[in-house]
Amino acid sequence: MEKQFRISKRALETVASPIRKFLLFADAAKKKGIRVYHLNIGQPDLETPKSFLENIKNFKENRIEYAPSAGLLRAREAWQKYYKNWNINLSIDEILIMTGGSEAMLFAFLALADFGDEAIIFEPLYSSYKMLATMTGVKIIPVTLKVENGFHLPSLAEIEAKISPRTKFIVVCNPNNPTGTVYNEDEMRTIVQLALKHNLFILSDETYREFVFAGERAISFLDFPEISDNVVVADSISKRFNSCGARIGALISRNKEIIANVLKFAQCRLSSPTLEQLGSIELLENSQGYTKSINEEYKKRKEVVFRALQSMEGVTCLEPEGAFYIIAKLPIENSEDFVLWLLKDFNLNGKTVMVTPAEDFYVTEGLGKNEVRIAYVLNTTDLVEAMEIFKKGLTEYKIKYK
Repeated sequence: MEKQFRISKRALETVASPIRKFLLFADAAKKKGIRVYHLNIGQPDLETPKSFLENIKNFKENRIEYAPSAGLLRAREAWQKYYKNWNINLSIDEILIMTGGSEAMLFAFLALADFGDEAIIFEPLYSSYKMLATMTGVKIIPVTLKVENGFHLPSLAEIEAKISPRTKFIVVCNPNNPTGTVYNEDEMRTIVQLALKHNLFILSDETYREFVFAGERAISFLDFPEISDNVVVADSISKRFNSCGARIGALISRNKEIIANVLKFAQCRLSSPTLEQLGSIELLENSQGYTKSINEEYKKRKEVVFRALQSMEGVTCLEPEGAFYIIAKLPIENSEDFVLWLLKDFNLNGKTVMVTPAEDFYVTEGLGKNEVRIAYVLNTTDLVEAMEIFKKGLTEYKIKYK
């Protein structure tokens, strides 16, 4: 009798990444000689700082050993200094080194909720949160934000209406991926009030902290001492140091019970990469000089993309306040069809552009069908051309499919 193998429900229900699932079509376009401008993924074209690579090259040991599961002491001290530069004082035992911010989010989901518990997340959301929820058995309760007001938070009452006895935590990404929104102090205090009133954890994704186009940085939930036991922060070197492939992040919490239990998960995966931890130390210790300059670069890139979108008839978006993303509502019915058409059937002088359909950034079915996320991660010269191609493609698509 032939054996029948059954894949887990968890695996079958985990969604594919909307950011990566069209790469086969992009690769096919490239094989035909078409240049594809990638505005679909948060992979900046800026160089990784030379000190990161040099510190790895200067490794003198004759073997690469496991790092401690909590992270190398020097790396944790570097994160401590990094936060001190933002006037956030942490002890070493409040910092765990993670294999990227994604692992920090995964371990936080596992630590903060049991199977069947609920998490409130604002949509549109970073699509990986949906994957994490399915993998961990956490149910996402979405609070829908609107492009028309720049995806800022609704009233406390509207958020509070979503809280149930099974709600365990609220996820906040600030500055926000995928919207580019930066939440102000009043919005942050709304979340703080809810956490205190309903005894909820706050899981704060702060990986874009420095990328703010008005002011020095986004407000951190670590700035609110009254909720110190409620907060878990996921952080990463990926974006601020253009080191996405290094996979070094951190999980931060002043709640010692959370740290002790997340450390068990870290022990299960043994350690984060030793060499990359060593490479990250100097960057974290001397971060501000570097991140200020690249923040200015992203301001220029934001201007190019936003002004281009403003010039397109029927497109709705508000100016991003941070990170390096923007969500735009397009005058079409199905942005996924449009993205596929750009890759399969359209080019302008042998060039096309790839953006991400926004539907998969929502939990609520039917939302985001006519929206796209654009990551302005290319230099301004390339962005100008890419947005011209996008505009021409949108015009032709509307004529063809109206």
